[in-house]
Amino acid sequence: MSGTILVSTVGQGVVKSADNGQTWHRLGLGQDIEFDAITRSLDVDPANPSTLYIGTDVGLCVSKDAGAKWHRIDSPFNGETVWKVAVDPNDSMRIFVGTGAPSRAVLWRTKDAGKTWDRAPVEIPEFCAGVSKPRLLAFAFDPTDSNKVWFGLEEGGLFKSVNGGDTWERIDDRLLWDFNSDIHTIQVMPNHGQKVIVVVCVNAVYRSFDDGETWEGVIAKDEFGLYYARSTAVPMGTESTIYLSVSDGTPGTTSQIFVSHDAAATWQLLPFPLQPNSCVWGIHVNPANPNQVVAGTKYGHLFTSDKAGLSWKKEWREFSEISDVLWTPAEAVIEAAHTSVIKK
Repeated sequence: MSGTILVSTVGQGVVKSADNGQTWHRLGLGQDIEFDAITRSLDVDPANPSTLYIGTDVGLCVSKDAGAKWHRIDSPFNGETVWKVAVDPNDSMRIFVGTGAPSRAVLWRTKDAGKTWDRAPVEIPEFCAGVSKPRLLAFAFDPTDSNKVWFGLEEGGLFKSVNGGDTWERIDDRLLWDFNSDIHTIQVMPNHGQKVIVVVCVNAVYRSFDDGETWEGVIAKDEFGLYYARSTAVPMGTESTIYLSVSDGTPGTTSQIFVSHDAAATWQLLPFPLQPNSCVWGIHVNPANPNQVVAGTKYGHLFTSDKAGLSWKKEWREFSEISDVLWTPAEAVIEAAHTSVIKK
């Protein structure tokens, strides 16, 4: 294994390892993220894997050194909770950010890596039945057409844009079953010329071959034996490989990961060496090595694989509540916590 593994947590900021999980390090002092902060979402600059973005309870932060130090990007949503950050894999200057509970759910866009921002012209409900205030959890770029982008809310609907986010259409009423406004994740897969939109709701996995006009799908309980579908990940540049976590609830008492190599048509179980203690909340594939996969559970178990999930290692370190994970090929220079104090 190589690079840096980062774990985004609720209450311990972001924790990282640059030595294949032998040691783990919290943030030092004097940074724009407190070492006991709430962090929600991680993403990596595809053109420079040392540049990372993280959504936090104070807004959006960036690291230029693989997570060693973080700086808040000045934005209209400073002080608000960022639940999703998504960097365009074909244009690292274009980033979408979604806020949510306890803040108002809003989608923001930058085309210059955070120097300027505009708010997406889309109506997002302020409250919803399932989680009180929505949180924007899901965002996807269409790798075959840069003008097409998607986002989804827990809870509050599924939206698509065909002009880069200038206008939006809500389409979750086209999905098949109940709870179709509770969107957990979206992936757009080239699928060897037969593009597929994969949307995971709380209880189902949907596929569309016509940009969301019509849908097919499976109920999670019927397909996997567990009803709560949560997280997905796709290797960078893949045509049709996708990982999916499914659990018995949230936070749940156990979880499983499945992989599909045919764009969510069929699935293969990737067994863990022991039962996870809760739902797998985040999965990420190293963009430089599709065999390296990291998965974290809601209540702090972390699993890594260097065999594309065919076998797993449970890391010795357990965490506070995990909200996201990331594996970047860039190696962070680690300093012991509390030593990186800003000198005046």
